[in-house]
Amino acid sequence: MRWVWFRVAAAMVAGSGVLAGLLVNIDRAMRDGQDLGLVLANYFSMFTIVSSILSVIVLSIAAHWMRIHRGTSPEPVGIALAIAAVAGPVILLGVVFNVLLRGEPPAIAATDPLWVANLDSWATETLHVVLPLYFVLDLLFATRRRGLPWRALGVIVSYPLVWTVYTMIRGELVPNPDGSAEWWYPYGFLDPHIAGYGSSFAYIGGILFAFLLLGVAIIGIGRYRERHAAARVGAERVRISAVPGLIAAWFRRHRRPSGPAAG
Repeated sequence: MRWVWFRVAAAMVAGSGVLAGLLVNIDRAMRDGQDLGLVLANYFSMFTIVSSILSVIVLSIAAHWMRIHRGTSPEPVGIALAIAAVAGPVILLGVVFNVLLRGEPPAIAATDPLWVANLDSWATETLHVVLPLYFVLDLLFATRRRGLPWRALGVIVSYPLVWTVYTMIRGELVPNPDGSAEWWYPYGFLDPHIAGYGSSFAYIGGILFAFLLLGVAIIGIGRYRERHAAARVGAERVRISAVPGLIAAWFRRHRRPSGPAAG
């Protein structure tokens, strides 16, 4: 039952990170005189935020299922597939952010009040460090995980692919809220105005390939864990079924010989 509460806690932490980031963006937009509607649309178009919101939904559903279906049966295929579909993006997001994107904050952050700076730090660390680490632990140790067929790899890769297409099309259609450009991309490495479309598509190709590899790892680990759990249950059943025979054999070895007493 403890994984029920681990998943509930992870969902709450992720939700708090999304809310903290939202408050930060609202405050900065108002202080900088930006279009609040555009800022909010951009915020909820970011891969981090979309993935985190999906994580909250999926973890909440998975925890609810575990709470009302006690026992040792594996989770439904739908829940296992949903967890895998968000785990891959969140884990890779943590790696990409901490390797490529963690750096100097935007200029407006220098004027943040203390409460905004604290909320910004909370959002950054919970969504880019804590949540990815949780999904690694869930993948490796959560109980009742179900193995997925290899065709599930298509579902794991499809979400980031759809988001990438949406982002590259939208990027040219919306201006930067700060008025610095007639386009807006959530991450610099996607912006073709910085180093050209060749660079952008090279990053996209590399990241999608990383999603593919991560999806293979997620499915492979899940299938291994399911086989291991099934083997353990089978061995336990064999041991239990052998108990009556062991007891009978013990009594046969230790009972007294029957027949008339010598005298």
